[in-house]
Amino acid sequence: MTELYKVKNGTKVRVMNDIKVPPGAPAINKGDVIFFSHIDGMYSLCFDKNDNPIHLAAWSMVEEIEE
Repeated sequence: MTELYKVKNGTKVRVMNDIKVPPGAPAINKGDVIFFSHIDGMYSLCFDKNDNPIHLAAWSMVEEIEE
């Protein structure tokens, strides 16, 4: 388990804690698997399984998923 900002760009991750998202952004739940693209300031650009953009806080705890 590590902070999202320490993960390599282009990695699939599992959300490991309750996280904060920007106002108006879709909720993200503990255990969700997402594709991490990159950090953009305090938040990140990620995509869910339907390729919808989502924005986790850069300090969110995640687990890298090996494929």
